[in-house]
Amino acid sequence: MSISFWVFTSLIVLLVFYLLAWGTQVRRYTSSSTVANAYDSWTNDRLLEQLWGEHVHLGYYPDLGRGIDFRLAKIDFVHHLVRWSGLDQLPPGSRVLDVGCGIGGSSRILSREYGFDVIGITISHAQVQRAKELTPKDLLCHFEVMDALDLKFDQSSFDGVWSVEAGPHMPDKQLYADEMLRVLRPGGVLAVADWNSRESVTGIRSGFERFVMSQLLNQWAHPDFATIHGFRQNLINSRFSGGFVDSEDWTKFTLPSWIDSILEGFRRPGAVLSLGPGALLKGLREIPTIVLMRWAFANGLMQFGVFRSRG
Repeated sequence: MSISFWVFTSLIVLLVFYLLAWGTQVRRYTSSSTVANAYDSWTNDRLLEQLWGEHVHLGYYPDLGRGIDFRLAKIDFVHHLVRWSGLDQLPPGSRVLDVGCGIGGSSRILSREYGFDVIGITISHAQVQRAKELTPKDLLCHFEVMDALDLKFDQSSFDGVWSVEAGPHMPDKQLYADEMLRVLRPGGVLAVADWNSRESVTGIRSGFERFVMSQLLNQWAHPDFATIHGFRQNLINSRFSGGFVDSEDWTKFTLPSWIDSILEGFRRPGAVLSLGPGALLKGLREIPTIVLMRWAFANGLMQFGVFRSRG
């Protein structure tokens, strides 16, 4: 076996001991406030923004990541999902909702490059404030604090609904699907991308797999992961479903993002060091979960699902 395999395996073992030594419930999900507090913290210290730019989500790598810039891969991801979902077939001026908008990176692309009138919502007050600061005044792009499971919009309010990597924070996946489809007009376009757990015929996982899953849930305030099939069924079973629902597994296209997200700290050391020692320690604190995420996606424990539907 290659040296890189043994190095990666040794790193996994060391990280397991690290997590066991430092505890496993720092960000365990207890309520929506757990999620809000986590994102407020990540936004206020500017660590993720300094390292990864305006997009916290994964990137799209069509050629296994060779020669692709990490930040450009994130932008490419937005365009690939827009085209795959059919959102690009909506005319300029269409009203689009971005559910779990972060600091507005995708919302700004949807508004600036596709001409959509975008409303981004997130449960984090800090993210909304930062999104507003980063958004030019001339863009049709606005942001509000709102719970995705209780959208304050009328039925059929939007021509398109967009949501990237927000689902794992939702304790009720059916309600998450229902609310997005409820506000989507008949014939409108839904585009969703999420981290999903593996389909299991037996439902049996090894001890190490159970440990990894507990970390992926508890370290980043996730109540649970849906499976690709499970969330597709949530969309199909919704009383607001228009009938058409499709899904794909984009794990191979997004997998390089995990290691790239760590390497950015070495490519841009000044981005971390300029924020002070606290940010450096916090950055190091995130590495074990990122490595375990990469292991889970590379070994089939997790999958990256994309979903498209019509209202």
